[in-house]
Amino acid sequence: SFGVAAVAGVALALTTSWWLVALGAVSIVAAWYYTGGSRPYGYAGLGEVMVFVFFGLVAVLGTTYVQAEQLPLPAWYCAIGIGALASAILVANNLRDIPTDKVANKLTLAVRLGDQRTRALYVFMLVGAAIALVGIAMSTSVWAALGFAFLVPAAKATRTVRSGAVGHDLVKVLQLTGAAELLYGLGVFAGLLIAS
Repeated sequence: SFGVAAVAGVALALTTSWWLVALGAVSIVAAWYYTGGSRPYGYAGLGEVMVFVFFGLVAVLGTTYVQAEQLPLPAWYCAIGIGALASAILVANNLRDIPTDKVANKLTLAVRLGDQRTRALYVFMLVGAAIALVGIAMSTSVWAALGFAFLVPAAKATRTVRSGAVGHDLVKVLQLTGAAELLYGLGVFAGLLIAS
């Protein structure tokens, strides 16, 4: 998978900017050391930060740059929103795994924060995505607000998280948060397509 991604990345870099090769190399190293190596950073409380950076900022802004060769303000809002939702998926996963991660000495951010603060972090991520969506709509078109369809699964997931659900009951939160991220992206895409 890394090889296929590297080949595709080099092809894109050749058509835009050489420095994208370095960004791709950093991304591959980050992916490997998330759970690989002798000291994986995913088990040191940095997973959510790195997911935000690489699944949000790097993925969205990198894609934007390859297509437009610029990084306009709405792209930053999109990157923040998508990054927050991607991180929320990991927060929900790590919330579920707090008991077993403690036993295995995996010091994820959830283990470090504890149960209640991790639940608050999950809600914070969803609120952050909503605020970013307001920024997208204000800097592009009101049609981008179609992305607020994400609130349907996000609201259900938030109720489950805030109810104190644990273990297997949090698996549904992972699914709902993934659906929320998909609806967010599709809604913004559809809205901007209508506006154009």
